[in-house]
Amino acid sequence: MNEVVIAGAARTPMGGFQGEFDGVNASILGGVALKAALDDAQVASVDELYFGNVLPAGQGQAPARQAGFAAGLGEDVPA
Repeated sequence: MNEVVIAGAARTPMGGFQGEFDGVNASILGGVALKAALDDAQVASVDELYFGNVLPAGQGQAPARQAGFAAGLGEDVPA
C-alpha cells in the first residue's frame, strides 16, 4: 500500500451571498486554495487529486479536475 500524506491545507476566500465572488466559479476558488496549499507545503509533484464539493450543481463536469487546472496542475494528474 502506498503512503498517503496530507501536507497542508488552505481555505477558499469567503464572501456574502451574491457578493464579491458571485461571478467566480467554485472550481476557480478551489484552485486558488489548492495552489496556496501546495505552495505553502512546497510540494514538488502531485500524483493524484481528491477534492470535496458539497453543492456541485451548475459547476460542470469534474470540479476537482477544473480546480486542479486552475491551480496549475497538468493533465497528467488524475482527479
